[in-house]
Amino acid sequence: MDPEKIIVGLSKELTSTLKAMSKAKDVNEKEVHSRIVKNLCESLGVFFDLASEMMPFDFDGDSDKEEIPF
Repeated sequence: MDPEKIIVGLSKELTSTLKAMSKAKDVNEKEVHSRIVKNLCESLGVFFDLASEMMPFDFDGDSDKEEIPF
């Protein structure tokens, strides 16, 4: 499955869960939503951690280009 689609899906689910949480009146219902938000954020974190670990690697085949030091 495409990681970008997964990230977009998790982000949309997170947004809708936060909206539902803001509308919840009962403390128990808010707690359920907060656990869902926590799990979604942790899931997104997995993808962001993986992306940050993969950044140093060159997957585009551009390694033969000269880098400009800043």
